[in-house]
Amino acid sequence: MADIEQFRRQLETAGYIAEPSLAATLLLLTRMQRPLLLEGDAGVGKTEVAKALASVFDTRLIRLQCYEGLDAASAVYEWNYQRQLLSIKILESETQSAEDKERHIFGEEFLLKRPLLQAISLPEPPVLLIDEVDRADTEFEAYLLEVLSDFQISIPEFGTVEATTIPYVILTSNGTRELSDALRRRCLYHYVDFPDFDKELRIIRTRVPEMGERLAIQVIGFVQSLRECELRKKPGVAEMLDWAAALLQLRVSDLAEDREGVVTSLACLVKTREDRESLTGELVDRLIAKSA
Repeated sequence: MADIEQFRRQLETAGYIAEPSLAATLLLLTRMQRPLLLEGDAGVGKTEVAKALASVFDTRLIRLQCYEGLDAASAVYEWNYQRQLLSIKILESETQSAEDKERHIFGEEFLLKRPLLQAISLPEPPVLLIDEVDRADTEFEAYLLEVLSDFQISIPEFGTVEATTIPYVILTSNGTRELSDALRRRCLYHYVDFPDFDKELRIIRTRVPEMGERLAIQVIGFVQSLRECELRKKPGVAEMLDWAAALLQLRVSDLAEDREGVVTSLACLVKTREDRESLTGELVDRLIAKSA
């Protein structure tokens, strides 16, 4: 338990407030060399976990943003065709065999390394963030299994590239589709929920230290009450921090005493037209009153 608490303090120094269960899971990730799947609503701070881990280990963060249609050329590797064509032109006058010429143009110097290949090729283990893996196609998810199981990548023209070091792998999912059992089996798992009041207050103290205690308490109370409303997109930690910074820019020192400043700054907190229209003046007043 002492190791977990020490690691939790290291994460806090890096700017991430982690509960003991998450700190323990991250510690297991580093010691067992297993990928970690983080699930939770958008905005709860899943991506920030990877950034904090990279800071703790003072290592590089490599991010692969997933999307529908993501393929190997964007995620793994592709060949530098322009350089290959130039090299072919140069080799036309050479007396090398066709096999030697082919071997040359498919050498490592012509290989463009994308995030997955980069991550297993570095001399020091980076943090590999595979962000929003649920947005990628099931075909790409299946491709990931080889990388996450054996930490190697097969390139038909080149051969199998085995990992120089094992990266610290974090996958995030917003739950837009169900992930396969095969992928889940290869990962440790942690569900990241919206923080409770005390944790969110510690976050705002760490990230916006210039904010007074009373206003910080009001901001957290307002945001957490707003999350209980029927919204299309509930404000996450990032939106809460943006709103806190905006209130300071507008010189708001007390929500109850500056309703205009609250309304003016809601653009930082509410991010869809439907949610903004549902946030009536009466509801704003009620949320301010609850936060006091």
